[in-house]
Amino acid sequence: MRINVYYAPEDNFQTVVDNCNTQANGRYEIVYHKLPRDADGQREQMVRRLAAGDTSMDVLGLDVTWVPEFAEAGWIEEWTGENKAEAERDVLPGPLKTAQWDGKLYAAPKNTNVQLLWYDDRITPEPPRTWEEMMETSRRLREQGKPHEIVFTGAQYEGLVVVYNSITESAGGRILSEDGESVIVDEGAVRALEILREVSSSGLTDPSLTNQREDEVRLTFQQGNAAFQLNWPFVYASYASEKPDELQHMKWAPYPGVGDADSGRSTIGGYDLAVSATSRNKPEAFEAALCLRSAENQKFSALMDGVPPTIESVYDDTTPLDPSKPADPEDNPTMEMKYPMKDAIRDELKDAAVRPLTPAYQNLSIVMAKVLSPPGEIDPERTAAELREQLEEALSSKGVIP
Repeated sequence: MRINVYYAPEDNFQTVVDNCNTQANGRYEIVYHKLPRDADGQREQMVRRLAAGDTSMDVLGLDVTWVPEFAEAGWIEEWTGENKAEAERDVLPGPLKTAQWDGKLYAAPKNTNVQLLWYDDRITPEPPRTWEEMMETSRRLREQGKPHEIVFTGAQYEGLVVVYNSITESAGGRILSEDGESVIVDEGAVRALEILREVSSSGLTDPSLTNQREDEVRLTFQQGNAAFQLNWPFVYASYASEKPDELQHMKWAPYPGVGDADSGRSTIGGYDLAVSATSRNKPEAFEAALCLRSAENQKFSALMDGVPPTIESVYDDTTPLDPSKPADPEDNPTMEMKYPMKDAIRDELKDAAVRPLTPAYQNLSIVMAKVLSPPGEIDPERTAAELREQLEEALSSKGVIP
């Protein structure tokens, strides 16, 4: 029996599949079907096949924004009973919320992600705690002729939406209602628009902001042209590889708050594993999915592929990848070696911001990226009104975009 897994490219995921096949002991064979690298391509391929009733799909790797859409369309199975209990066991609150829709569990969190504030302690020995403080520090550094830029994903795509959602949540605001059925864009969301405009229009960020995605942001900071970057933890490994002699100066801090130093909330990323409603092998598919995201395999994927785990106990694991051999940063690392910032990641995951939960998220993301771009031209009240109007239209479509 074959269990077909459709999942994003991950360099060492085949080893995880092989481990689970060994555990299955011949009862079934998991086959890894590698989806396109870009998220839109992944979603498009799965949506088309699921809409056609493809029965060869068993386990689906879903970006955390897709669970409500796939659940509402009836394409994925609800997790119940022992499978549900195992999928939820020791999972951090943020990642678990991404796998739920309408009060039910529709996927098992596999890996996760949050953004941190990265800084160079030679420029700023102490990191700012709020956006307001960060912008004031940036102005002061500029006056001193030092690297001062605040860099983040400002291109017209999902990365800009993530930044806006994080600032909104940090300001205590909402874009949609909790149930995802109505548009809010409240005072906190307007305050986020004010911050985006201020940081983007006053010379505090990179001139190429509107072309910057994650890697461009990383490079700008790594080349010494910025004082602060808001980015995912992958930047640490890149810095360690490319500038090892200066790694000791690369520091991290929690996502900055708005007004209140403790209000910062990063928008969560990652992947969840769901079971296709058209699968002919559902019991085995649930079992395979649980194995692929077990604590042991999440630790392996975190150490080998740089994808932070969703299971809390993995963050406390002090043993190397191969416990029978001495720990080594390159050949046999521990979580501490690969993720010195692991406690900061875990703390953020306990109260992370989740992107608006709605089956129409794909529509909403496209609308928000367009309305927010370029961020330097935002007019807070006018842009908020435009967001409310266009998001209402996107939400009322109630359709799944093919």
